[in-house]
Amino acid sequence: MTVKRPASTNGLRHVALFVPDLEEAEHFFVDLMGMTVEWRPDPENVYLTSGNDNLALHRVEGLPPQGQLDHIGFFINDSEDVQRWYVYLDANEVEMLTEPRTHRDGAISFYCLGPGGVRVQLLYHPPIANLERLTERP
Repeated sequence: MTVKRPASTNGLRHVALFVPDLEEAEHFFVDLMGMTVEWRPDPENVYLTSGNDNLALHRVEGLPPQGQLDHIGFFINDSEDVQRWYVYLDANEVEMLTEPRTHRDGAISFYCLGPGGVRVQLLYHPPIANLERLTERP
């Protein structure tokens, strides 16, 4: 069965890092690099943004000081395209790690395995999708 590729993503605009020192990582990315806190769901996790991107920092004990990549994410502006991407990648024999699900902040995503074992997330992120809609040109 051939499944047509869905509409293009809005690019690689999400990275998630496992970090041993969440406060130090937040200080670097917020105070030094100028990102802002978008969401802090609990004391072990914080999500940062520069406006059109998203960096997730997750505290994990026992890591080397430089931390570790958790996953990369491609943004999608249409929530219904998340399911279309899932079907398309699955039909093309990409190893699926999760099914699409809605997160507690309203985001919708799933994970698959990319080349070299990199976890890849396809993600509808409402704050950025809404911002993109507002700035679209006719």
